[in-house]
Amino acid sequence: MSAPTYGKVLINRLSWLRSSSTFLNAVVSIPATRWLVFKEGQPLLQTQASAKQTLARLTTNDVRPLLGPEPFFSQGQNAGELASADVPRLAAARLRGTPIIFLGLHETGSAESANALPSSDFSAKASAETVLAHIHGTPYFSLDVSDVPPAEVDDVLHKSAAAQAGAELSFSEPRAAMGSFDAVETALFAEARSITDWNARNKHCPACGSPVYSIWAGWKLSCSSLLPWADNTGRKPCPTARGLHNFEHPRTDAVVVMAVVDESGDKILLGRNRPWPQKFYSCLSGFLEPGESFEDAVKRELWEEAGVKVWNVRYHSTLPWPFPSTLLTGFYATASSAEPLRTDLDNELEEARWYTREEILNVLNHREGRTLTRRDQGSIFSGNDGNEAKPQGDGAPQSPTDAPAFKLPPLNMTAGVLISEWAHGRAGF
Repeated sequence: MSAPTYGKVLINRLSWLRSSSTFLNAVVSIPATRWLVFKEGQPLLQTQASAKQTLARLTTNDVRPLLGPEPFFSQGQNAGELASADVPRLAAARLRGTPIIFLGLHETGSAESANALPSSDFSAKASAETVLAHIHGTPYFSLDVSDVPPAEVDDVLHKSAAAQAGAELSFSEPRAAMGSFDAVETALFAEARSITDWNARNKHCPACGSPVYSIWAGWKLSCSSLLPWADNTGRKPCPTARGLHNFEHPRTDAVVVMAVVDESGDKILLGRNRPWPQKFYSCLSGFLEPGESFEDAVKRELWEEAGVKVWNVRYHSTLPWPFPSTLLTGFYATASSAEPLRTDLDNELEEARWYTREEILNVLNHREGRTLTRRDQGSIFSGNDGNEAKPQGDGAPQSPTDAPAFKLPPLNMTAGVLISEWAHGRAGF
């Protein structure tokens, strides 16, 4: 694998239909529609017999008790009312009920590209019947049950078709779970978790402090002071009443991930942060700052973290990382391995060192070289102490003499791909 699977266009998001309540209310009910379910950021997973865990994909009939009364989108002032189509602030609005997000369409026979376009057949102005007649694939929604009483959720899951067929359904820690996802599941999960988290985190208007509500099927938040029936007596108009405001739309934070190779092309610079598991090393990384190019961020982060000056900065690939909504951007760069490395500049970096290609290949070829336990992943991503990690999965723990010299990131992470591509001579070094 030369790039993370997140980068492939596997889901046609049909973004131009997010404001069409006619389409959305109709597509909810078709038999092909499937639902991903989240609870406090954890996805609902399905395990069938001895098979690997997969994302649970429930039917509309399964989740119908959790959706509330119709209409599901473009809800009016009172329960059961359909809002007027000529009120932009109520376009596919969901004012009550469990949070729902329209994710898009997994098109039949579409390996890496989207087919449906906003033509007359798929126009937001077309009738629902016309649009639905041209859908070839599986429409997806996500549902956040974080605020639903647990007994209600358990009852729905127990009665679901999957559970009745013998599948085990459970909410799981997402970082560990995604290691078993296929490409389509990975794309769905990255999109669904990011937007679900964004909706859950943002409850008030940054401009005036009023509560917000969802429009555009979960892809935009609007200030409740702008509802047609809002009583704004004695209040200044909310600044979001006019113009375009980026905080109404989902945000993505960019991170640069840097694989630094020396001038010989045979050594790579890796580091480890203080909270990480013992003997785990990865590429250095950091957030892109306002007014900064990606190339400048690469140079700044390496200089600030390890005192390393780099040149020949080259882009490799990007990976949407839904924790909560980050775009990992991979780069290669060149530096001199003869210059000293600093570990006293950054309060997180504990160690940095150069590794030879042979050392990296030895770890990559070891069966445990890229295996991380759930506790390992917790300490890497959350800063928890990973010293008490317990082995997960099949087989007995390895003895110290059988363990790899150190560990590297798996291939579902940008750093893991960058390191592997360089080690196997596919990075141009």
